[in-house]
This record gives sequence, C-alpha cells and structure tokens, in this order.
Amino acid sequence: MSPDPTVTGEIAARAAQHAGRDGFALVTQERSLMLRFADSKPTQSTAIDDVTVEIAVPLDGHVGRAATNAVDDAALAECAARARLAAEAASVTGEGNFPGFDPELDVVLVGHPLDAATAALDPAAGAEALTAAFSVADEHGVEAHGIWTVAEQEQGWALGDEAAGAERRTDAFMKVICIAPTGRSGYASASSVAVGDLDARRLAEAAARKALMGGEPAELPPGDYRVVFEAQAVGWLCDLLAGCAFNGLAHAEGRGALDGKIGQTVAAPAINLADSPGHARTLPRSFDAEGTHKGPLALIQDGVAQGVAHDIRSAALAGVETTGHALSPGGAPAGPHPTNLVLAGGGAADAAELCAPVERGVYVTRLWYANVVRPKETLITAVTRDGTFLIEDGRVTRPLRDLRLTDSVLSILSGTTALSRDQALTSDGEFYGRRFAYGVVCPAIRTDAARFTGAAG
Repeated sequence: MSPDPTVTGEIAARAAQHAGRDGFALVTQERSLMLRFADSKPTQSTAIDDVTVEIAVPLDGHVGRAATNAVDDAALAECAARARLAAEAASVTGEGNFPGFDPELDVVLVGHPLDAATAALDPAAGAEALTAAFSVADEHGVEAHGIWTVAEQEQGWALGDEAAGAERRTDAFMKVICIAPTGRSGYASASSVAVGDLDARRLAEAAARKALMGGEPAELPPGDYRVVFEAQAVGWLCDLLAGCAFNGLAHAEGRGALDGKIGQTVAAPAINLADSPGHARTLPRSFDAEGTHKGPLALIQDGVAQGVAHDIRSAALAGVETTGHALSPGGAPAGPHPTNLVLAGGGAADAAELCAPVERGVYVTRLWYANVVRPKETLITAVTRDGTFLIEDGRVTRPLRDLRLTDSVLSILSGTTALSRDQALTSDGEFYGRRFAYGVVCPAIRTDAARFTGAAG
C-alpha cells in the first residue's frame, strides 16, 4: 500500500523504513488550544502544535520503543536505533511472547471524528464561552472556575514499507465549577467532537444552581445508602471498572476482576456495557496504537460478563486475537484499556425520576481522588465533590458534606435498579500530559446500596 498522503502518514512511512522490515511507527500530530479560568477571570492560555513519533522494534518476542518530536531523517534514524537497542537489551532475558505487528491495511472509519469548526481552533469561540460563563456567574453572585479546550489531532501508522490511512479527529471540552460565597461548589461539563455542542451558559447555570442549593449542609454517618449517581460520576465508575475488569493483560495473568467469571452474572440485568468506537456520542477512533481496527466489543450484556479488551501482547498471552485496544505500540506496561465505553440508558426520564423512590439517600454529582484499592474485587475509593446532596422522600432537599465512597464498582452496578434514558459523554479533560481525548457515554443511575466510609476531608 502506498504511503498515506497526509502529513502523519508520510512521516510514519519514513520512520518505519528506518525501523526495518518489522518495525512499526505511530505518528501523532496535535494542534490544541486551552483556556483556563478562575474567579471569573481568564488565568492561562496555551496553544500546542506538535508531532510525536513513536517507533517500536520487535526482536525475539520483545519490543523496544523510543520516541522523538523531530521528524527529519537523521532524528528518525536515531530514534529507530534507540528502539532497536532497547529491544536487544530486553532480548537478553530470553525469548518473549510478542508475536510481531500485523495491522490491518484497510482501516475503515468508525464514525465522523472531524468537525471543521473545532479544527479551526478559534480563540474567539473560547472567549465567547468564557464571557458567557462569567456573565452567568455574575448574575448568581458566584465565582466561575474551569477549562475550555479544543483540539485537532491527526494520527497515522506504518509497518515496514506499508502505511495505513491516517485519521484526523477533533475534540472539545468545557467544565465549569461555580463557588458560592458560602464555599459550596457545583460542577457541570460537556465533551464532544464538535465545539458547537458546548453550551457555556447552560453549563454555568447548572453549576451555579448546585453551588447555591439552600439549606444547612447535612452530615451522614458511615453506612450503605441508596444513591443516585449523575452521569459524570457513573463515567468515573465505568472507567475505573475498565482498569480492574476489562484489562486483557491483567485478565491473562489471573489478576483481573473477571478472571473465571466470563459468562457469569456480575451486575444487574439492566447493565449493558460495551466499547463502541462508532457510537454517535463518543470520541471515535478507527484504529489503536498498533494499527488494529477498532470495532464494537461487548463487555457486560444484561449483567453477564462477555469479554475483555486486548492489545497484541495480552492477546498472545491469552491465546486470542487483539481487540484493538493498545495504548502504545507493543502494548502499554499497564495493559490495554477500552476508551470508547458506552453504558446503555434505561427508562427513567431524568434524575428527578431516579430520586422519586428514595426515602433517604445520597445524590452524587461527580467523584474525585478516585483510586483502585483491590482490583480483583473492583474495590475503589473516591470522594464526592461539587454537588453532593441529601435525598429525602423522593427529592433532593439540601446539601450534604462530601463523603468518601469505598465500595466495589461491580457491587454498585449489581445493585443498580434504574438508569436514565438520556446519556452524556463524560470526560475528565484536564490534559496535563500528551493529549489523549476519550470519555464514557453513560446515563445517570440509581443503586440500592453504595457504601460510604465517612466524611471527606
């Protein structure tokens, strides 16, 4: 196949030639703009226009990797040489199990990942968004803090003398945290392929309402409570679950939460979770970091565990085929990860309907400082933040002091009794390192029991 005519395809083809017949090159070009704001004032703006070249060289079942930001032939040759040295050093330990790269040459786009207005990286659009958020904050007497960011990314790969078609993608993200004079805070965010989907005024209004929720903050003792999780919190739970349960490397090594449980019931019948790169609401990717086509992958269907995600390395260990979930050429050290998770919605009209049957419970906007405690059990710990409320007699009545959640994600999903009809693309969107935009499409849920082990802070 002839080298791709795009910039990244041409660079990848040259890099792969330096890497040798079996060498693999992945090239990512990022153009992004980020505006940060605090106390209803702009505080920082950054613009990035950069290219990263990753070269992977397989040798005796091992993979050596190196990366560079320079794209001239001398730099690419030096990067390939470093990758080869790393492979040679690894091969000293004996034969490995990496079978080599074998990407598909005819990659089919899984969605519509490019939006022209977003790719323009227009700072005026960001200024308008911040102005709208500040206006809402001023109207309500609160401070607005947050981020507005847009990006265009082009990615291409090559193996030896053959290159696949590169893909261009866009993503946009905005979050608004409003802080009231009382110190209470509220959160709202939106993520999309298209910047036009970010409604700054609507986000600021939602965040302000939560920050200004009346009543004296209540406190709850540790215990199990019925909980309504907003989509943002559900997204965090699903992403944490992905690392515990759907990591093919951990699964192949017997460390995964679904080890021995494929085909068994692990969640409520209402839970249908899949990795769906072609879903209309996700941030689509046609191929992974090893050039493998990304298709839909069932993970939990009607509460029953269906499978896990694999890259080439974990698939070789498990004796199966890769599912297209590599994060790095040759496999990331931590293993593969599904980055287009979609949790199907249910029949509830909105969060108010989810709250209606709850006599006394907790309403959670989002989670923060989340960590996995025992992966095999999907036991995690996290704190609620920016909108934790008490539910009494079927409605949200007053603020709650933030709580520490310590529970099994699968246990929470097993106790799920209702899901909202509408789904949202939830994302963190901080991008402190190299930009890798992804999120979880999910609804809000109600679970009969989630364990809180005390107040946060």
